[in-house]
Amino acid sequence: MAVDDFAYLPRSFAPAYEALPPLDEPPVWAEPRRPRQEATVAALSSAGIYLPGSQPPFDTERERREPTWGDPSWRRIPATVDEGDVGAVHLHINTEPLLEDLDVALPVRTLRLLEAEGGIGRVSDAHVSVMGYQERSCSMWRSETGPAIARFLGELGVDVLLLAPA
Repeated sequence: MAVDDFAYLPRSFAPAYEALPPLDEPPVWAEPRRPRQEATVAALSSAGIYLPGSQPPFDTERERREPTWGDPSWRRIPATVDEGDVGAVHLHINTEPLLEDLDVALPVRTLRLLEAEGGIGRVSDAHVSVMGYQERSCSMWRSETGPAIARFLGELGVDVLLLAPA
């Protein structure tokens, strides 16, 4: 299946992105500290999920003005969240399916099931949501966002972070 990276962006943005060389970096991997049956597991979604009323949405207006910029902030999503509790904003994906079934982008129901069946030790008290599209150098991510998320997950005692890319 072909993926249209520009389905939710003006076609005029395409030349700026297509001219960039591909990134060639090794994947990041760390061995889990304990077996999955004992591990505390959290999920990180890049679908721009937030909690309306208590959290601001991700900044898509600036991204519309500056197409190579992506909001580097993050949101804490409680483990008890359901579809009706969330909003989602993202210029690069259709967010409607995840608003109907949150597991599409943040598998909270599946993690709860794995915990109940003994497949994992326990579900973390919270998960993390970010905006998946970021500026190419990821400088803010490297210096602020990533370390802040790592500290937050460490405080929660998270052993395994499940990445749910949008």
